[in-house]
Amino acid sequence: MRFTTVFIALATLTTTLTGAGIAAAADAAPPKEGVAATAKPAAPAAPTVKPTEVILTVNGVAVTRSELDRATQALLAQNRMQAPTDPEQKKKLEEAAQNQITSAELLYQSAKKEEIPDLDKKVEAKFDEGKSRFPTKEDFEKALKENGITTQELKDLLRRDIVISSYVEKQVATKITVTTEQSKKFYDENLDKFKKPESLHASHILIGVDPKATPEEKLKAKAKADELLKQIKGGADFAELAKKDSTCPSGKNGGDLGEFGRGQMVKPFEEAAFALKQGETSGVVETQFGYHIIKSLGKTEGGAAPFDQVKGKIEEYLKGMEVQKQVLAKVEELKKSAKIEYPGKK
Repeated sequence: MRFTTVFIALATLTTTLTGAGIAAAADAAPPKEGVAATAKPAAPAAPTVKPTEVILTVNGVAVTRSELDRATQALLAQNRMQAPTDPEQKKKLEEAAQNQITSAELLYQSAKKEEIPDLDKKVEAKFDEGKSRFPTKEDFEKALKENGITTQELKDLLRRDIVISSYVEKQVATKITVTTEQSKKFYDENLDKFKKPESLHASHILIGVDPKATPEEKLKAKAKADELLKQIKGGADFAELAKKDSTCPSGKNGGDLGEFGRGQMVKPFEEAAFALKQGETSGVVETQFGYHIIKSLGKTEGGAAPFDQVKGKIEEYLKGMEVQKQVLAKVEELKKSAKIEYPGKK
């Protein structure tokens, strides 16, 4: 189990490496024609803020303005919020980011005392994994630049993430056990969270028809579908016919469409498919895509998913919640003996 949420500075890294969250341009509306000359004078420029300005220190380790800005942007991205314009809200946001940075630094200072085998290799592997998500080396470097982070800073963040995660796994996660009774209690008290709609597992054979097809072409396609249906009723193997004659990509898998719910298929197909009993084959069904022959492979009625089916996910969720609770308690304990200073505050 990983616990990276405490390390808020990594949120920017994560969103960058997945291609989402690279800073967007300001969305203010452009000026209308003819108003530029009469626009109000610009407000006085805000005092210049140095990226290297020390905002706080945690047991002597300095946190700079650029690190705080990165953590602030990460908080906004995590919560899908726009940057606040109200001074009071901005102050609260920065205080939350400072608290996250402090928590992460305290955890890191405790965690780095423990040895992690092949740490450098793990950092490089994670770095290469993130880099590989970009089409080119230039795209990767551009993303780093836009987020105000260097390659070395990125590797440092990755190193911290691995160190903290390893520490939490060893010191907290491995010591937490979720019993079946606890999972069942959560299941019974939250049944609405496990409701699943009715679904169907089906295969089909499609004789595709172009939307611009002539009446003659449609008749020819329909005749072919009728012939295939006749073969199926005569004992021919449905999957083999799908592989041989279906124009749908699912044909290579014997026509298997997997499991789907209502509203996922076009109406004529859905109505015919859900009307079938398990193992039953439909007649020829026409849709805008052509002519289908559908075979039901089994239906799952709507309702709460069985406990045994979701037990693993419940255990993972409950364990994650307990890990978070204990890590936060650990941070509060570390704060009691930590020396946290804010040089800029009077």
